[in-house]
Amino acid sequence: MKKLCKSLLCLALGIILAFPIFSLLFYTMVRTSTPQFCASCHEIHFAYNTWRTSSHVNNGQGVVADCMDCHLPAPHDMVNFFYMKTAHGIRDVGSHIIKGSEAYDNAEQREKAYATFKNEQCQKCHRNILYIPNNRGAMLAHRAVLYPREGYEKKCVDCHRNLVHNPRPFYDYKQYRLNAGLAGL
Repeated sequence: MKKLCKSLLCLALGIILAFPIFSLLFYTMVRTSTPQFCASCHEIHFAYNTWRTSSHVNNGQGVVADCMDCHLPAPHDMVNFFYMKTAHGIRDVGSHIIKGSEAYDNAEQREKAYATFKNEQCQKCHRNILYIPNNRGAMLAHRAVLYPREGYEKKCVDCHRNLVHNPRPFYDYKQYRLNAGLAGL
């Protein structure tokens, strides 16, 4: 009987302690997962402002892809997601404290990010890339990426390198671009 009471006491104490700890960790994760939080660091202002003017924010579908969508693994892989989010956070804060914001090189960081991107990160949002009825070349290129021959593997960012984090003097609303096929009319 004593052992059962001790076990129940331990269980109750564990629940009482686990709930606030989990809530605090979850709240912290949610609060630090917004583009506005990322932009709170001076080093990230360039990336934040160029993201805001890109088609990843301004598009005809009304979908917004934020920092985590591209720079972290999919959240359904929860352990890897939390590990990578924590590792990125520690690295960024450490770099900010040790090197300072003046040492941050956007071009260098962009190349490092491109080197780590996996096609699955793009395909979280861009799923139906094999059906592009008005662009057969794009369909074939996407097929070669999704089903590559050995030695011919490519990343999405090999072709789509300049979509985000490029300085633009205006918001890039894709739906208002002049259609190249109609330009001659």
